[in-house]
Amino acid sequence: MSTDPPAGAPRVLGIVLNFDGRELTLQTLASLVASDYPALDLLVVDNGSTDGSDEAVAERFPSVRRLRTETNLGISGGLNLGFRVGLDEGYDYLMPMNNDIEVAPDAVRELVRLAEATPDAGCLGPKCYYFFGDRRRIWSAGGRLRWREAVTRERGMGHLDRGQFDVDAPVDYVNGALMLIRRRALLDTGLWDPIYHVSVEDADWCMRMRRAGWTCWYAHRARLWHMVSPTTGGYTAGRTFRTGRSTAIFVRRFAGPGGWLSWLFWTAVALPAALLREAPRGNSSAVLAKWRGVREGLRTPLPPAPGPEPDLRRP
Repeated sequence: MSTDPPAGAPRVLGIVLNFDGRELTLQTLASLVASDYPALDLLVVDNGSTDGSDEAVAERFPSVRRLRTETNLGISGGLNLGFRVGLDEGYDYLMPMNNDIEVAPDAVRELVRLAEATPDAGCLGPKCYYFFGDRRRIWSAGGRLRWREAVTRERGMGHLDRGQFDVDAPVDYVNGALMLIRRRALLDTGLWDPIYHVSVEDADWCMRMRRAGWTCWYAHRARLWHMVSPTTGGYTAGRTFRTGRSTAIFVRRFAGPGGWLSWLFWTAVALPAALLREAPRGNSSAVLAKWRGVREGLRTPLPPAPGPEPDLRRP
């Protein structure tokens, strides 16, 4: 990591978003400061934490910049603060990421390498493995979008890595666990939409970016290990409400008539099936919460999505 990179190396601002995840954030930063990319700077956006995260980062990693909010602005709201810093200060790439990942030392270098070789790539994502268990098991090799009850699906999820995804390729979207965003693509597309508090905000931005004329790419040589949502939890009422709400908003934003019919059909099939699965586990409340989230997402007022940003790059 350097604030004075070699001449010609594209400058990258890595933006780590944290909410009450002190130990996770410290672990993530430890892997990032070991990066071999010479033009990487780091910024931690602390989204109103109350667990001493901000102080711990300052003590353990004094060279890492920090930006703290007093309240939790959600994923989009928090990351947008970091994006503003990166755009104002003229970074070539912005790299938002979760605070529950371990990044391979050469991951940033590999992402930048492919970005520089692929001029129409607006954002790029790595090969993601599960952090726990067999660390060769893939969590995501790029994402797919489809009109079902869950509009996102991670390519290769659960497969052992035998090289079957070892090809750089365009994909529907890049998961927000970590993505490298080209400055020009962020300016053309606009910031992330704060209407999504948690879930699907990454897919929304990728969809808008593609409509602005850019592409999403999977970079197979870049690697990270993801702890898979210890911050937001598993199949719990709080999380299912948010995913249900966000999915319904995404469908309202982007689905045509065929997409609406597909989503309604699969939602009508999936919710009863989930209730049958979760009721014996005493977890019916999570399914009912998802239904309430879907209803909330269908009723939420839908303001215009963020639009293009002016380029105020400092000389």
